[in-house]
Amino acid sequence: MLLVARRHMKSKAVVYKRSRLKTRFTLATFIMPALLLTVVFFFIPVILTVILSLTSMDYRFNWDFVGIQNFIDMFRDFMIKGVIKNTIIYVAFTLAFFNVGLSLVLSILTTSIGDRGGTIFRLIWMMPRLTPSVVYGLLWLWIFDPTKYGLINGIRSALFNGVEPIDFLWQHPMLIIIIANGFVGASFGMILFTSAIKSIPKDYLYAASVDGASWFYRLRKIILPLLKWQILFTTAYQTLSLLTSFEYILIITDGGPVFSTEVWALYTYHNAFENFRFGFGAALSLVLVVIGLVASLVYLKIFRFKEMIQEPRIEVDA
Repeated sequence: MLLVARRHMKSKAVVYKRSRLKTRFTLATFIMPALLLTVVFFFIPVILTVILSLTSMDYRFNWDFVGIQNFIDMFRDFMIKGVIKNTIIYVAFTLAFFNVGLSLVLSILTTSIGDRGGTIFRLIWMMPRLTPSVVYGLLWLWIFDPTKYGLINGIRSALFNGVEPIDFLWQHPMLIIIIANGFVGASFGMILFTSAIKSIPKDYLYAASVDGASWFYRLRKIILPLLKWQILFTTAYQTLSLLTSFEYILIITDGGPVFSTEVWALYTYHNAFENFRFGFGAALSLVLVVIGLVASLVYLKIFRFKEMIQEPRIEVDA
């Protein structure tokens, strides 16, 4: 009897072991494609970029090792101060006034006017994001064209006969870049904030209104605190996006006039693919990665991420 029991337990252990192996194999099968894509398109490019930044590779594709010379040359570059200044202005103002600020305002307003009207407005606002970058950039070039055939100068010429056209792209290039990028960037946060606002239980807002709370008070004490996660994600994601994107700047101003809109990502592109300084461009891109990581850590500190992930305190009567 004891022998039979031992054999039964042994067979159950074997079956359990095989079941665990099968489960692990199934999990590995599902994870493997994503893991493979991550390795091929993330880890390997990062490793190659690090290696490339330590070389003087140019259009001849010679991998001559130079150590940290590219990083030394970077901080000796007379243009780098202007590039840093342009990047800070571009990222800070676009992020604050459009990608987070305007998107938050739009989401609050569109959720207050009814589902149908809000949905139509959001669909219209999404059109720039759905438009190809080249078409969108050329549209802004036409709007601010310095001749009488531009939209704004054409309107001015029709209203005020004989008035001289204004060269907006020469006088206010950074402002135009911020506005052009901001209209696209605001749509991302608008959709995210809208879905978050709609998920807030209506009982919270109804109870506050019954207690006499004004609309602004409900916004400040209920809606905004419950959007903290979404604001953190949008701020961090859009900061990284603004730091690394340059296509609209490339199309509208190409960093001009006189490098007044040359941001870090565009400067990296110009050095790598126009001046063929691939090693120097790789060094610039690595610094950009470090800046993005530091910015993300700062956001986590500002938003008190540790407090956000803590379990809520629930008071229980004894």
